[in-house]
Amino acid sequence: MQTTLAQTFRHTADGEIAERILRSCVHCGFCLATCPTYLVLGNELDSPRGRIYLIKQVLEGAAPTARTQRHLDRCLTCRNCETTCPSGVEYGKLLDIGRHLVEEKVGRDPAAAAARAALKIGLGTPRLFNGALKAGQAVRGLLPGFLKSRVPAAEDAGIWPAPRHARRMLVLAGCVQPGLKPNINAAAARVLDRLGISLSVAAEAGCCGALPHHLNDTDAGLSAARRNIDAWLPQLDTGVEAIVMTASGCGAMVKDYSWLLRNDPVYAEKAARVAAATRDISEILVAERDALKALGARAGARRIAYHPPCTLQHGQKLGGGVEALLMDAGFELVPVAEKHLCCGSAGAYSILEPAIANQLKARKLGHLTAGGPECIATANIGCLTHLQSGTALPVVHWVELLDQALAAS
Repeated sequence: MQTTLAQTFRHTADGEIAERILRSCVHCGFCLATCPTYLVLGNELDSPRGRIYLIKQVLEGAAPTARTQRHLDRCLTCRNCETTCPSGVEYGKLLDIGRHLVEEKVGRDPAAAAARAALKIGLGTPRLFNGALKAGQAVRGLLPGFLKSRVPAAEDAGIWPAPRHARRMLVLAGCVQPGLKPNINAAAARVLDRLGISLSVAAEAGCCGALPHHLNDTDAGLSAARRNIDAWLPQLDTGVEAIVMTASGCGAMVKDYSWLLRNDPVYAEKAARVAAATRDISEILVAERDALKALGARAGARRIAYHPPCTLQHGQKLGGGVEALLMDAGFELVPVAEKHLCCGSAGAYSILEPAIANQLKARKLGHLTAGGPECIATANIGCLTHLQSGTALPVVHWVELLDQALAAS
């Protein structure tokens, strides 16, 4: 794609990256077929190719408008288009640049700005979120049905094994996951403990930064990244093998720290080291697959529908590992159509764009339930809660199923 950047952006770090990405796009349109918003809305400006054109126009000097911003906001950042693209266009990086630029030039009206600030603070501050969640759970039984379905019942995390092994790994607690589903990280700790690996949490680490980053608060996202890097690096220096992610959305963000902090003279090298040490829990367990098989997990032939989150299959390019581990443990995976498509969660997207998100959720649940599964498994807390809000079938993290199967062995 030919482009001539405006003088303002020429010879800048972001301008050079954007120009390289724009020139790699041959506007073939393959991405349209796998773009969730294009499939729902049918508007090319709500497709990767259309958004690339919009960003190109801004970089060439055109003034962005609220309409430009709206089309960029509607992107789920699922990165399915990157998996589909035959030219290897790094759409996600271009979108980051374009969104930030448009945000600076267009801004937000006070109501929209307040809503986004409330989401960043409310969801990104565990103390606030967990306090509100516990208050809702305390009166859950008194709530009318439509409200009760939005407040998940309290769950017990079970036992977290005490550190006792020479092999050590860290896990990110996350923002909403400890309150909503405390058993996920505990289940991961129990599975790893059986393999001779102790899992612990670095107390100083907090939000991975994905929430503010995708709400276009770049500074807050980078601040979160720097805080986590400062918490994890000393641990890596003492022999911690890996930083484990049980939420694929957080994993995709942390693995991008090296990209996001590439221009930071103090943190660029540190960020690269943390990103290189970060692993999704499925990567750790695939590497220990023979040892897992030797433990003799017993699933009892349960039928499972598995939804691979976009942040796992497209963001981290990890496909097939979870399925292999579940089948090794004796679970029967039912066929699921359109496994590549987003469920509509996408962090805060389901709150900001409920109409699109709910259409995608209904489409996804239709495919997930078609094979008559006993439950649905996934690998990201956002997908889990979003899907659970639309079905009576239990939706769980796949590592919880593996933990149960190992406990039955």
